[in-house]
Amino acid sequence: MKEKQPSLKVALVPVILLITLLSINVYLFGDDTISGSNQLTLLISASCAALLGLSYNIKYSDMLKGAVDSISSAMSALIILLLIGSLAGTWMMSGIVPSMIYFGLKLLSPSIFLVAACIICSIVSLATGSSWSTIATIGIAMLGIGNALGVPEGLTGGAIISGSYFGDKMSPLSDTTNLAPAMAGTDLISHIKYMMLTTIPSIIITLIIFLFVGLNLDTQVGQLSQVESLQNALFSRFNISLWTFIVPASVIFMIIKKVPAIPALLFGSIAGGIYGAIFQPDIIHEISGNTSLSGFQYVKNSYIAIINSMTIDVNIQTNNLAVNDLISTSGMSGMLNTIWLIICAMSFGGVMEKTGFLNKITSTLLEFVSSQKSLFLTTTGTCMFLNVTASDQYLAIVVPGRMFASSFKKYGLDPKNLSRTLEDTATVTSPLVPWNTCGATHAGVLGISTFIYLPYCFFNLISPLMTLIFAYGNIKIAKLSTNKVTN
Repeated sequence: MKEKQPSLKVALVPVILLITLLSINVYLFGDDTISGSNQLTLLISASCAALLGLSYNIKYSDMLKGAVDSISSAMSALIILLLIGSLAGTWMMSGIVPSMIYFGLKLLSPSIFLVAACIICSIVSLATGSSWSTIATIGIAMLGIGNALGVPEGLTGGAIISGSYFGDKMSPLSDTTNLAPAMAGTDLISHIKYMMLTTIPSIIITLIIFLFVGLNLDTQVGQLSQVESLQNALFSRFNISLWTFIVPASVIFMIIKKVPAIPALLFGSIAGGIYGAIFQPDIIHEISGNTSLSGFQYVKNSYIAIINSMTIDVNIQTNNLAVNDLISTSGMSGMLNTIWLIICAMSFGGVMEKTGFLNKITSTLLEFVSSQKSLFLTTTGTCMFLNVTASDQYLAIVVPGRMFASSFKKYGLDPKNLSRTLEDTATVTSPLVPWNTCGATHAGVLGISTFIYLPYCFFNLISPLMTLIFAYGNIKIAKLSTNKVTN
């Protein structure tokens, strides 16, 4: 039997169901939606799409394969998530993150902390080309410093993500920065130079906002007076040293040298564990539950402590309850809710793509293009829509890139207009969607609900608006050369 073409109304049914149920989840469960309610909602919506797909003579086996293929495309991200969990565990056990927090408390104050966190994450992400690695390493340390200074964790999360995505977006080492021009039909250098027109104003506005918020932050005096006691508690429990920065510096160097994320993070996890075994014997004894100092027994204790810190909940005790919260980790097990969410999200996206519903919705959007301005608006809307429905920033770049390439040429626009729009919308809005691979990952790594940090991701919120301001104001809109139009 031939497959019938779905109508727009039918294609929108699973999306409307998804949005409705997700809204109910937020109302009923608040910050705890990632613990199961959103996952189930995504599966219910995927089932709805599959049932509708059957009515269009689409085979169940084909839809199942679509879901499996979609999950497979996210497999590297799932492995990275597990490694990030293990890295966080060994870096905490070894004193790496505690040292970052200790020295950070010496250098930073609440008034400049948000700006500093944003700039530091920008630099690291620009150098590495990876927002994920930056958030999982420097971001975790910044979150601990912010909590110690009494800065609301939503604000800290917003500063970390804003800076990380600015650096990721502008780095020639970033995969999305290379993918966008490839889809649009332009070159990397032209793409980065053209992005600066909208990206630099966006990050400047972001830093000004964070500076204003920091200067007017109502940090309690009691919290500020506890900073010294926090430092003392860290110093008394860990061997605090600048030497601990060797491990994170090595990981950053590996990523700059284009070592893939998985081996780089695995190296960081193991190196952190070895460093802890050498320099944190008291922590090794506590985690392993054995205080024997004999050579062979200590090797066994170290192995147990490293494996535990990489995989399960580890709570290191100090005489300060606030520090206990800062240095507790969950290892790989802490990433399981996030992995569960990504699997369910990719299943929904895979079924939507295989049934043709996703293609029907996106192709319908082309009908709204009637002018140069509406082309930018429709491209922006499509990127954001795919981040919500397909749950993957790569699809949110690839699909609109293919869809709108000819339309940009039709209106005499240089392809770098499309590549910039893809980055200004698809890349930066992905961490704002709780069930998107980026949003789910960052919420899991930082331990902050997406809806908590979302209002403070000023760079990510400003970027799509900036690209529309330039489009509607006809500001620095590059035209296609005569030769390219002819070709």
